[in-house]
Amino acid sequence: MAEGSTTQLQVCINRLNAGDPAARDQLIERACERLRRLTQKMLRDYGRVRRWEDTDDVLQNAVVRLLRALQAVPVASVQEFFRLAAVEIRRELIDLARHYYGPEGPAAKHATKAGADSSESTPQPPEDRPESTDEPARLAQWSEFHQHVEALPAQEREVFSLLWYHGMTQPEAAAVLNVSLPSVKRWWLSARLRLQAALRGQSPAS
Repeated sequence: MAEGSTTQLQVCINRLNAGDPAARDQLIERACERLRRLTQKMLRDYGRVRRWEDTDDVLQNAVVRLLRALQAVPVASVQEFFRLAAVEIRRELIDLARHYYGPEGPAAKHATKAGADSSESTPQPPEDRPESTDEPARLAQWSEFHQHVEALPAQEREVFSLLWYHGMTQPEAAAVLNVSLPSVKRWWLSARLRLQAALRGQSPAS
């Protein structure tokens, strides 16, 4: 993300916190393309949901969630905004997976060929290759992973969120966080090692 874009987003956040309601819509508009790429990336991890919903549909619903969250949970910085966005997109995907593949969901009436989505599904532990990440067991694993991410030390959590969830480069993350590139590299490595240890070497980030 360019430094100018980051500055514009921060201006919107400052205006929103100062009581300007129009800044909320402008914040979403300016971040829309980044949010679309984030949604597309996260949707890949819910392979069978793609049979029913595309990126724009998921993004539209997630934006509604995000707008409501911004009313209830003020954010002070660009990194906090993107972290909140990732949470709301993930919640939308999980709800869609449960809707379509729950006992009464429409997918219960449609057969799925065994292994049909296996090539597109991540994470995939070496000893087990489930059909897709929107199965109950896989949802539980992803939930555990995200909980471990939230438990990381603050600096490592911020770097991991920007690089892994939002697809930023390390220099872009350094600019957003206003820290040196070596610091970002150090926190990124430390975060991955912590997550791999916490998940017994089966981190979705690996």
